[in-house]
Amino acid sequence: MSLKLDPGAPYPLGATFDGKGVNFALFSAHATRVDLCLFDESGSETDRTTLPEYADEVWHGYVRGIAPGQRYGYRVHGPYVPRYGHRFNRNKLLLDPYAKAYAGQLRWDDSLFGYQIGAKRGDLVKSLTDSAPFMPKCVVRGSTELPMDNRPNRPWHETVIYEAHVKGMTAQHPDIPEAVRGTFGALAHPAVIEHLVKLGVTAIELLPVHAFVDDRHLVEHGLSNYWGYNSVGFFAPAERYVSPGADIDEFRTTVDQLHDAGIEVLLDVVYNHTAEGNELGPTLSFRGIDNASYYKLAENNRHYHDTTGCGNTMDIGHPRVLQLVMDSLRYWVEQCGVDGFRFDLAPALSRKGNNFDPSSSFLDAIGQDPVLSRTKLIAEPWDLGMDGYQLGAFPPGWTEWNDQWRDGLRAFWKGDMGRLSELGRRISGSAEIFDRRGRKPSASVNFIAAHDGFTLNDVVSYSEKHNEANREDNEDGHSHNYSYNWGVEGPTDDQAILDQRDRVRRALAASLLFCHGTPMWQMGDEIGRTQNGNNNTFCQDREISWMDWQNISDRDQAFLEFVRGLASLRQQLPLLRSPKFLHGEPVAPRIKNVSWFKPDGEEQQVEHWEDPVAKCIGASFAGGGSILLLLFNADSHPIDFIFPYFGKRHLHWKLLCDTANGLIRPEDAPIATGKTSIPGSGLLLFERTER
Repeated sequence: MSLKLDPGAPYPLGATFDGKGVNFALFSAHATRVDLCLFDESGSETDRTTLPEYADEVWHGYVRGIAPGQRYGYRVHGPYVPRYGHRFNRNKLLLDPYAKAYAGQLRWDDSLFGYQIGAKRGDLVKSLTDSAPFMPKCVVRGSTELPMDNRPNRPWHETVIYEAHVKGMTAQHPDIPEAVRGTFGALAHPAVIEHLVKLGVTAIELLPVHAFVDDRHLVEHGLSNYWGYNSVGFFAPAERYVSPGADIDEFRTTVDQLHDAGIEVLLDVVYNHTAEGNELGPTLSFRGIDNASYYKLAENNRHYHDTTGCGNTMDIGHPRVLQLVMDSLRYWVEQCGVDGFRFDLAPALSRKGNNFDPSSSFLDAIGQDPVLSRTKLIAEPWDLGMDGYQLGAFPPGWTEWNDQWRDGLRAFWKGDMGRLSELGRRISGSAEIFDRRGRKPSASVNFIAAHDGFTLNDVVSYSEKHNEANREDNEDGHSHNYSYNWGVEGPTDDQAILDQRDRVRRALAASLLFCHGTPMWQMGDEIGRTQNGNNNTFCQDREISWMDWQNISDRDQAFLEFVRGLASLRQQLPLLRSPKFLHGEPVAPRIKNVSWFKPDGEEQQVEHWEDPVAKCIGASFAGGGSILLLLFNADSHPIDFIFPYFGKRHLHWKLLCDTANGLIRPEDAPIATGKTSIPGSGLLLFERTER
């Protein structure tokens, strides 16, 4: 057809259908012209025309007669002068940053690069080849049904997070129809929801679901960007997770069904960088639309300021880039039902110049936003820039991944010396890090394992990483994992070693659910998922990264039941999930809300915390007429523990959990008084009881 464009409007950005036609609006402060290109379903370009208006740095135009489903892209004209930060190239088809959907997959070809590959002057030589045949196309979307108003609205101190991958969790589930596995719809299958509910999970945190691409070097090695930290758009869902013939409504329906089960949905989002990489990366969207606005550039303007380790850093301080991020976040909350977000490399979003700033434009915008400020906000509090480690530095309203909890608890249960003081701080919610400006223990997101690192099973089965399958000579991934194999690296038939590994993983699991803070499970840790010692499976879209639902060993089935028991205890015992920090304030005569004890029953003193060989400690939580006593012993041998006095008398104690023996509320356990024996590598939980 022959396109005729009306002026349209500069707002809203993106492609907006009004029932009669579509308004197209694209921000670019430095372009000289923007062409709108329309495509049919085969990918052939059917029309091309120039957007007729430019207002407030937005190019816009209105096309009557086209409807949802129409495929499109942009060609943006302007100078190709990298030394001034400009990389416009009209030969490159560009994705709309505001597109709600993409059709087709990117196919790697030299034409996707804005410069001439192989040229002696590298990225300074402009490419003249057309990239459209190899690019996915944007798709116009109409209005769709909004999610139901059934959000669980869980308070933070009652939240238990489960980090999951859409495909990895569902690709091998036998109860899910094969055609649905690996999709958003699979997450809503009753078997998946039942599994989460039995684990006490209240929020599922999904690894990136925004549209992303597989890196060229991975594809050439037969690998892929499995995790998805390679975003190319912030509104469109990754097409690989959408069932054939479905659209974003599949995601909305899944969210509604999870909400009905009392489970919130959190998204891991990547606004710190894009898939376009450094100056030698492809031109897919932002680089060709307005490179100098979207990215932080180095002083020479040709190169990129990189605090992400991925080649570029988005300039969230630019008003239009900040608007893009805020519009994206609100879209996923208001239009798709999402309850919160985990921000990848959050300091990269929160810098003024080179320095992290807790009052950055991004953090201030989130904090005052009437929609986003009420969602669950989780920071990964580090990036690769100067002063990139910012654990505890985020403002009120935020929670943060606490790697010090992970490392401290792993090291303690591994048996490392001098870890008592670290254990004490982590048990009580890492108050020295988070207790400021009204923040609560829930600000500490505690985790044993996450997608980036060993699984729980591998923490107790491998002393070294084994990442050879990633084709990087085992040089990728963390080398300091605070893990231990207990005698044999990897799989073994030695029952004594397997028993010890079970004791340690049960102790770690109980620590996760009994310590103050917000616990987070990694997908599959509850059934012994292993990555065979690979602690960086970002490129492994295969069985090594997926949950194996059908081959659960007897040991792992027993561990699953034990974890379910731990979850039940956490739900039943409010003292395990305190909404406020405890600092030893009195709750009754001679009874404090938290106390620490040596094995002889005496209160722990300052000098005892630094005992380099001590591996045993007791902690009590008291309040509301109840007292819980947690006894930790990371030594390999049993240790006798004398029950402390509370008030003027010894109390009677009922055993609720024995991690060494895998017991939850054992019916035959006698009421204890006087003293008890803590098994080696064991954690005991007692509750005060009457005779």
